[in-house]
Amino acid sequence: MAQKAMYSPVILQCVQMLKNLESWLDAAEQYAAAKKFDVGVLMNGRLAPDMQPFIYQVQSACDYVKGGVAWLSGQTPPRHEDNEQTIDEVRERIRKTVTFAESVKEAQYAGAGGRMVSMSWAPAGRVLRGQDYLLQMMVPNTFFHVTMAYAVLRHNGVDIGKMDFLGPINWVDP
Repeated sequence: MAQKAMYSPVILQCVQMLKNLESWLDAAEQYAAAKKFDVGVLMNGRLAPDMQPFIYQVQSACDYVKGGVAWLSGQTPPRHEDNEQTIDEVRERIRKTVTFAESVKEAQYAGAGGRMVSMSWAPAGRVLRGQDYLLQMMVPNTFFHVTMAYAVLRHNGVDIGKMDFLGPINWVDP
């Protein structure tokens, strides 16, 4: 996969999904204020008893983006402590991740498809090529966790819809 293809259409879309997710936090705050409950309730919301809560979904989406950006650009991912409790802390986690991702220049992804990425949970000695990591781990996991965060908010009544999920669309005149 070419350098430009690795960066522009894929990583930037994952970053955009985090930005979309951050915008949903505004809707969550407005909903909680209108219904007169603490927005923190939504931060711990989940769809099923054995599912991780909303905060975890955001942390995981951020981790896949910052990990992918770092590993594919030849860096070590920044560490986040996973100690967010409030909506403002969740918002800050998203912003830190987006800032890091946007700081990486396209040229830093040169050779990304052939870089080797190891997963802490993978069998000993097993790695993924960068292209496979991007397409089999980063993208599906980012979208999975963002989708779960979206679903938790929707399930709890937050007024967000498909266009909020998709985010800004770059329409052009023919």
